[in-house]
Amino acid sequence: MTRFELFRRIFFIILGACLVGVALEIFLVPNQIIDGGITGISIMSSHLSGVPIGIFLTLLNLPFLVIGYRTIGKTFALSTLLGVIVLSIATTLLHPVQAFTEEIFLAAVFGGIFLGAGTGIVIRAGGSLDGTEIVAILFSKKTPFSVGEVVMFINVFILGSAGFVYSWDRAMYSLIAYYIAFKVIDLTIEGLNESKSCWIISDNYREIGDAIVDRLGRGVTFLDGEGGYTGDQKKVIFCVITRLEEAKLKSIVNELDPVAFLAVGNIHDVKGGRFKKKDIH
Repeated sequence: MTRFELFRRIFFIILGACLVGVALEIFLVPNQIIDGGITGISIMSSHLSGVPIGIFLTLLNLPFLVIGYRTIGKTFALSTLLGVIVLSIATTLLHPVQAFTEEIFLAAVFGGIFLGAGTGIVIRAGGSLDGTEIVAILFSKKTPFSVGEVVMFINVFILGSAGFVYSWDRAMYSLIAYYIAFKVIDLTIEGLNESKSCWIISDNYREIGDAIVDRLGRGVTFLDGEGGYTGDQKKVIFCVITRLEEAKLKSIVNELDPVAFLAVGNIHDVKGGRFKKKDIH
């Protein structure tokens, strides 16, 4: 890792942790709305004990940082440690600041947006702000459940506990904030340029392939296929585009072969090849 890459990672971890601190102390906590995971437990523990949230965030995450160091890696653990420390400091400094709004629904919506954006930035930088994800990774290795399913189960239990600590309407608002944060995390990690894989089966495969290369600036691969029912030999066009280019690709295919088979799916990561974007024209 170069110095620039190291500085960039540190900068975005600090930025993301500060955004989460704003979400907690300016929107969520003053309106008795919680987040999932260790953060949610810290919010409720602080409410019941009067101890600042930052102390619980640090203490409760430390055991999971040690586990993450041993099971996932040193870089991840150190990045997470930096994020947790910055988040703890941010919540402490922002605690005396008055809430931006006392309208609970607005607090849930904008708190979820800030929370999701900050968490997504930290994840993109290679860290985390919550030990729940580490627990989920360990459980997924020993159980038939995925990481996402384990995280969902833990968070539903924690968010449901808000009904006993605060009130049931606050628990429902917490679910709204959590759902919004969940969606914003995906948007932040994937970005508007989320990659999509495209499979096209057409007799005009050569014309469609050339049009994709010329008009979208994307590389294409021709694969040999065989119809399962007819046994006919077919050419399959495979290419990777961004979300913003999907409509343009569909118009190209429809223009050159209205009856062509087209399948589009989401993919999480692309590297190498000719995946450098060119201007759409």
